[in-house]
Amino acid sequence: MKVALVSAYDFAHPGGVTEHVRYLAAGLRRRGHDVTVLAPCSDRELSDRDHDFVRVGRPFPIPMHGSVARITVGLHLTNRIKHMVREGGFDVIHYHEPLMPVLPITALRFSRTINVGTFHAFARSNVGYYYGKPLLKRYVRRLHARIAVSNPAREFVRHYFPGDYRVIPNGIDFHRFQNQQPFPDLRDGMCNLLFVGRLEYRKGLGYLLRAYEQLKPQYPNLRLIIVGDGPLRRWYGNFIARKQLEDVVMAGYVDPAELPRYYASCDIFCSPATGDESFGIVLLEAMASSKAIVATSIDGFREVVDHGREGLLVERKSRRQLAYALQTLISNADLRRELGRAGQLKARNFDWERVIDQVSDVYRKAVDSAQPAAAVRLEPSLSPR
Repeated sequence: MKVALVSAYDFAHPGGVTEHVRYLAAGLRRRGHDVTVLAPCSDRELSDRDHDFVRVGRPFPIPMHGSVARITVGLHLTNRIKHMVREGGFDVIHYHEPLMPVLPITALRFSRTINVGTFHAFARSNVGYYYGKPLLKRYVRRLHARIAVSNPAREFVRHYFPGDYRVIPNGIDFHRFQNQQPFPDLRDGMCNLLFVGRLEYRKGLGYLLRAYEQLKPQYPNLRLIIVGDGPLRRWYGNFIARKQLEDVVMAGYVDPAELPRYYASCDIFCSPATGDESFGIVLLEAMASSKAIVATSIDGFREVVDHGREGLLVERKSRRQLAYALQTLISNADLRRELGRAGQLKARNFDWERVIDQVSDVYRKAVDSAQPAAAVRLEPSLSPR
């Protein structure tokens, strides 16, 4: 099969959707499919290095849902996008956030083949969907199959555009987090808390820093490791200096190859996000690493962690509950090991190989329902392994 994966987001910038597309493309290629990724990209040379990637436009930072989305907004790309989707000979075009401007929605507009859309986002509301619904619903109808990465993501998009959405979760490379060597200088008898995420308000690091400030005098051997970068890096750095918080390691952006070693080096993983998370990829990574979790009880996280089984869930924006849950695990190594073992067992179900099987099944059924003759021809390459 010839498949195009269309992403709205800067392919050179780390992010959940971008990583999803990378792993999906690699998995489909392992199954023998011809896969091309179309996305905006701030790295002009990436398409020269990767012949299966096509750079479509230059991304611009746009504030969205408490974060920053790096998407292309150039309407001058319309003719180029039209040519690519109509002349590319694709059997399936798979759009990630199909209603995002400019690339996905333009490609969907001009496509004459099988269209599959994955909706990743979750928010309490969407002004664009609300006011754009009369126009956007005709684009949604062009999708032969719809996927949502979680139940919260499905309910969010279905509120504006009713229909059938198959829930297929984000995946992780489970084996990537196995048998990793911790950093020796971080395995020195200290109890390590780990945060991984973009340094922006909605990820909740400020609440973790205040909980850490409360716990540190009681537990002198406590250390906080912060992995990630973002617009609030300077603010958090100033807070740490002003409060004179000791044993806080700001690792900044970490190469993906090194990230599993940080999970291996921690005792407790903490994600105090304040909301608007459709799924908890970082939670799955910690679970695959057999780490106990403390996280906020928000919709996307409850899709991954059951309270008391793989981790402890607390009310969002509650420093008191966050500190109490962390204290519970700091003082109970047996409970940490029990939660870590349960988490690792559950994380196996989210391995990319299983996720790709489910996506392939969606392609097969979409082709089958839209083009019965083509389905007969393509089905052998899409049958489960």
